[in-house]
Amino acid sequence: MATYDDILQTIGRTPVVRLHRLAPEHVELYVKVEAFNPMGSVKDRLAIGVIEDAERRGDLKPGQTVVEATSGNTGIGLAMVCARKGYPLVVTMAENFSVERRKMMRFLGAKVVLTPAAQKGSGMLAKARELAETHGWFLARQFENEANADIHSTTTAPEILADFADLGLDYWVTGFGTGGTLKGVARVLKEHSPSTQIVVCEPDNSGLLGSGIPQARDEAGQPAGSHPNFRPHLMQGWSPDFIARLAEEAADYIDMTVPVAGDDALRCSRQLALQEGIFAGISGGATLAGGLQVAAQAEPGATILCMLPDTGERYLSTTLFDDVSADMSEEELDISRSTPLARFDAPPPPPKDGEKPKVVEPTPAAEAEVEELIADTAQPVVMFALEWCEFCWSVRKMFAAAGIDYRSVDLDSVAYQAGNRGGQIRAVLKGHTGWDTIPQIFIGGEFIGGCTDAFDAWKDESLQELLKKNDVEFDQGFARDPYSFLPAWLHPR
Repeated sequence: MATYDDILQTIGRTPVVRLHRLAPEHVELYVKVEAFNPMGSVKDRLAIGVIEDAERRGDLKPGQTVVEATSGNTGIGLAMVCARKGYPLVVTMAENFSVERRKMMRFLGAKVVLTPAAQKGSGMLAKARELAETHGWFLARQFENEANADIHSTTTAPEILADFADLGLDYWVTGFGTGGTLKGVARVLKEHSPSTQIVVCEPDNSGLLGSGIPQARDEAGQPAGSHPNFRPHLMQGWSPDFIARLAEEAADYIDMTVPVAGDDALRCSRQLALQEGIFAGISGGATLAGGLQVAAQAEPGATILCMLPDTGERYLSTTLFDDVSADMSEEELDISRSTPLARFDAPPPPPKDGEKPKVVEPTPAAEAEVEELIADTAQPVVMFALEWCEFCWSVRKMFAAAGIDYRSVDLDSVAYQAGNRGGQIRAVLKGHTGWDTIPQIFIGGEFIGGCTDAFDAWKDESLQELLKKNDVEFDQGFARDPYSFLPAWLHPR
């Protein structure tokens, strides 16, 4: 094992893996698994290449904000690089891309500005340019920045050449988005392995490079609207609604263009997981589907390498996982029922003979503490909660969204563990309210109930009246259904 000075040194050197169960018998089929990059995609390479090139040129100043349009993976890679190097990052992204990508970027400290889905990739690109010009931010320009292609010429391509130095490589299969991987790798392969065929995959309903129709551009060389052949498709990260400058410049390297159906992309992504144990996204499934088309007409003994751009975790909220349930299937329930222990459908075991449940008695100190908390006029809203309770967190999120200031008394926190202080307070609460459950919420000393009781009180507006009565400020324009704050597995509707 190696040690690294920082996370950025772990980018690249991703493995090439041979497929066994999915590969036709007459060819050798390999995949390059870019999910092994630290943030799970090939775009980590682009991110460090563009940022460090801008630093060398003096185009990016210390502390300057970076801005870029992205379908997600570039933004996640940039968020990692910017976090490590100390640059603020703003990402523009069409609203139809997967939710987990937004959350990952925000978790890494980036700001994510959504653009209307109807404006497609062109809309998020225009927004990024507008923000850069207005605020003096550094625009990464991934669709035209030569540093994007260069990083693949200096890392991805040499890795491939080294991995196939003894085997030889007959076909290299890739999709394209910015064109950085395509241009950067293809030009090196053409120079050092000229017999390798460059195969580019596109959505079958949205063929841009294969159409032969040039991309219209404005006087500045930027895409002038959508390409006439563009249609919405399933492959996030592939084929935006325009041909990027880098992809256009790679046209002379392309030997073959292969159309891929969306259903084939989904099927191959699932088959990679089920038959090869490789967790790749829709774009990886699409590239493999194209590679299988190439294999069907390839000569016996041919060696084929397909790029797998990212991990399947980028697609949990997409159609790729539509058939994957969070709940147990009938088959799984049958497995559970086949043995007697730890079953959801079995009643809890009775207490052992002579065993009595432990009873926690309220203490005068606990009584006094509860009385003081619920009578505090400086903080009328009090929630007795547990740190790791899903219902408590749902109330916290609702209160935060509605702008309600409150005190949370977390009875399972370290402060309340000593001497079972939290248990004693729960005993006091049970004596006051008759409830065993948590959370228990009080406003101005009045017990309003638990999580769903608070939600129902908001919906019938009795909660708002109680807040006003106790001079508690809140967002009177807040109109979201409180039940939407429950996790999906708790949602009653």
